[in-house]
Amino acid sequence: MASAPPISLSPSYLFAAIDMGTNSFKMLLVRVYPNNGNKFFIIDHRKEPVVLGRQASNSTTTPFAISVDSELRALDALQNFQQLLKSYGIASAQTRCVATSAVREAVNKWEFTKNVREKIGLRIDILPGEEEARLAYLGTLQFFPLYEKLVLCVDIGGGSTEFVVGKKGNVIFAASLNLGHVTLTQKFGESVEEQVSKMREYIRLVIGKSGLIENIKRCGFEVVVGSSGTIQAVEKAVFYGYSNGSCVLDHTVVVNGDGKRDWRLSKEEIRSVVKRLCGGGGGEKENGMREKLFKRRCEFIVAGAVLLEEIFEALGIEKMEVSGFALAEGVVAEVLGKVCGEGYDMNANNRRRSVLQLASRFNGKKRMIAAAQCACIANEIFEELRKCDELFDNEVAVCLDDKELEYVEAACMLHNIGIFTGKKGFHKQSCRIIMNSDHLHGYSTEETKLIALLARYHRKKLPKLDHASFKDFPKELKKKFNCLCAIIRVSVALCQHSCMYNQEIGSSDSQEVFKLTLDTILPLNEFENNTEELKKELEHFKKVFHRDLSALVS
Repeated sequence: MASAPPISLSPSYLFAAIDMGTNSFKMLLVRVYPNNGNKFFIIDHRKEPVVLGRQASNSTTTPFAISVDSELRALDALQNFQQLLKSYGIASAQTRCVATSAVREAVNKWEFTKNVREKIGLRIDILPGEEEARLAYLGTLQFFPLYEKLVLCVDIGGGSTEFVVGKKGNVIFAASLNLGHVTLTQKFGESVEEQVSKMREYIRLVIGKSGLIENIKRCGFEVVVGSSGTIQAVEKAVFYGYSNGSCVLDHTVVVNGDGKRDWRLSKEEIRSVVKRLCGGGGGEKENGMREKLFKRRCEFIVAGAVLLEEIFEALGIEKMEVSGFALAEGVVAEVLGKVCGEGYDMNANNRRRSVLQLASRFNGKKRMIAAAQCACIANEIFEELRKCDELFDNEVAVCLDDKELEYVEAACMLHNIGIFTGKKGFHKQSCRIIMNSDHLHGYSTEETKLIALLARYHRKKLPKLDHASFKDFPKELKKKFNCLCAIIRVSVALCQHSCMYNQEIGSSDSQEVFKLTLDTILPLNEFENNTEELKKELEHFKKVFHRDLSALVS
């Protein structure tokens, strides 16, 4: 396999990772900051249900080949991705496209990759199973603060399942087994619940012959992490009460009482999900519930859940942490590692990981992306302000350093987590969640309170610094809070104009005006017609920094 081309990143850079899986194709668009904490923010996420691994027949003797129909679906999906890449201005040099089991096993893989390169313009890296496992492990390290732990990572895909034992970013053992939810479904039929016993026997046979159990027992592990869409789907079913019958439908969505996800699974919870999936007996209500919960994955969820249960049994797993990040995020981490070289510290963002995990407990992908876009805008404003030494005169007299930037980013990522209770007063709920949470690892009590209050005052009434909430804050910290709050409020107001592409952000400074340039997908006059809230925040920004912030639309 040819190595990936070298990638050069500027201080603020857009990058795309495409994961061509057996079941679905996923594209992750991120803004990376290799010179500022080796961090990245996910600004867009797309998924296409290609099912590249779907065979024309259920024959187990015929070598697998990507069918004409599957290739057409793949090309359509990649063409959609390519159009989005162009709209963001992301060139092929800023994109890495990786393929997993289906392409890896296909007898016509070279013809397929050639067609993609010639018709779409994307170069595909076909990952060996062990490399796929390693990248999935790197992805989990961006979500959980487990760098120092001996981690067993399990990633169930459509055509294969990857296992890796790692510590401090290094792989101790890796294996890939040809067990996937798509291939198992095809092998045992679409009515797979009637074939569960045969499926279990087959899974046990493959695992037993592989030597996986002995190798993992020899390595040992302290914590188990699942990093695939299948595992996330099972965890989501537990979260929504599907396994214990408390799940209810509200016309279009499945609703649950407490609104927060723990991102973990126990053996008993998996067993209860499998029991309902295999013993529900169908019916209109049950089928409707499955479709709401599992959506396009519904066709393959029985095989995926049964496979996960068998893995728990075979390896003696009692509980599993469920990562919101997987292969694509691992590809991004790999890019950062290559760009930064020895300067890249895989464990540098321990505190940031805990922020992402807390945000993911309450937010779905759309709100996570909105929060990340807000953080990107705030980051750019913050960085440009720091360049203007003369901006901070004796009246402002405040120093903005990396710590303050971290607080701003954390508050942006968490400002909307209270929405799960409803939009009314959600900013207050966000503040309460942050203050009462034990998930912000590494932050002092004062730092946690500062982040919570920044989230609280990102909208509505401006903060009164003589309020009881600020009584323990020293005078200097109150000044900083005022500045940070102004940055966040402008960033949120900009982000709420869904016209923002957040593609390129630049600025220029004069003695009177600090100018911020942003791209938009709407005409200028439409942008200006929706700026009442933004105008208020721009006026507040001027009061704090004694200078106009002029939002220019290119």
